[in-house]
Amino acid sequence: QVQLVESGGGSVQAGGSLRLSCAASGYTIGYYCMAWFRQAPGKEREGVAAIDPGGGSTYYGESGKGRFTISQVNAKNTVYLQMNSLKPEDTAMYYCASDMGWACAGGTWSNSYLYRSWGQGTQVTVSS
Repeated sequence: QVQLVESGGGSVQAGGSLRLSCAASGYTIGYYCMAWFRQAPGKEREGVAAIDPGGGSTYYGESGKGRFTISQVNAKNTVYLQMNSLKPEDTAMYYCASDMGWACAGGTWSNSYLYRSWGQGTQVTVSS
């Protein structure tokens, strides 16, 4: 049974940092496209970052470029999202998602409908 469990969210002041973790079970992340999405109240779910099978390529949404870094540790079967220079507009529920490698291909990684496995989310709140 595939399961994704996020952790690491919390409340920080603007300019601070957080590292989110997504622990996978039931499969090996190294064979899958792994992604982070976020959703703020009243807004659509937004692709934050993705990493392709094997970790050779990473992709970022405009909101996180230069501030966020996605990485994975296959030995721990875990994907991370390091978030620096956080802003109040980064406040949202952050979700981990995964699917086959093709989800990361062709520039479509940020389409949430491509992902069949999702975690329960972890809340990030950034105060000014």
